[in-house]
Amino acid sequence: MPDAVLAIDNLSLEFPGFRSSAKALNGVTLAVRPGEIVGVVGESGSGKSVTAMLSLGLLPHGRYRVTEGAVRLLGHDILAQSERQLMALRGRQAAMIFQEPMTALNPTRRIGRQLLDVIQRHQRLGHTQARAKAVELLRDMHIADPEQVLERYPFELSGGMRQRIMIALAFSCDPKLLIADEPTTALDVTVQRQVLLLLREKARARGTAILLITHDMALVGQFCDRVYVMYAGAIVEQGATAQVLATPCHPYTRGLLACLPERARPGSELHSIPGQVPNLAALPTGCAFKARCAQRMPCCETRPGLFAAGPAHHRSACWLQAEETVA
Repeated sequence: MPDAVLAIDNLSLEFPGFRSSAKALNGVTLAVRPGEIVGVVGESGSGKSVTAMLSLGLLPHGRYRVTEGAVRLLGHDILAQSERQLMALRGRQAAMIFQEPMTALNPTRRIGRQLLDVIQRHQRLGHTQARAKAVELLRDMHIADPEQVLERYPFELSGGMRQRIMIALAFSCDPKLLIADEPTTALDVTVQRQVLLLLREKARARGTAILLITHDMALVGQFCDRVYVMYAGAIVEQGATAQVLATPCHPYTRGLLACLPERARPGSELHSIPGQVPNLAALPTGCAFKARCAQRMPCCETRPGLFAAGPAHHRSACWLQAEETVA
């Protein structure tokens, strides 16, 4: 996608170990266009957060090895940028909201000081102007008494309030891309919805693209335009969210949807996918999901590509889909 804000092309990455390497990403290709909300969904260990962190150059240097592929953020080759260049891109061009705001915010500094540091780092504003902008940002986040909140420390605020602060920090420099990595995991259901609605509202108003990392298919259905389903470091299904949820093609996607409580019959046990994500340091040959799949076939010993599964660029990495395509 030439107009993409973020474009990842055939990316493979591994974490070297003493005896073997963990293959965290295996041929990942995805894109986020201006103004859209794209979800990346999968279990823990599927490669979601690694993809997000690498997109902003946040993985620790020397601890990983990219064996193939490219990552371009607003035309910049992320894998070729120096740390100084990456720091210039972060905040101004792209920002990230982390899973737990209590660990992302500095507990020893007041909220106001943290907001002002970010604003003044990327914008030529004096103290008075930067503080006024900080107050405006908190007010935009529907925070009452923003002047008082600026004087507080993170531990004096609720989890929902801290996450609103993180959203304010992310939007402080009007980034073109916002990556939200499990932004509501630490919040209760009611606050989760409030925070996500606020995030979507501000992104739509500013034309900001969002990459939402989550394990929750229900959130994807409510907030995302398109979705990529990841398993064991690879994309196994992708397409418009409505299409993927209405006609899921990969057995893993169907399994994730079956786990949703709202899809269970009253009084019945909740569905769970048997087994677990394979060891990334010893990935099986062929389809990585075959050991957990009730529909596995002899051809699953060979890794499938992404086959067309319907309209709107719907694709599925399953040999069952290949048979349907031929038929």
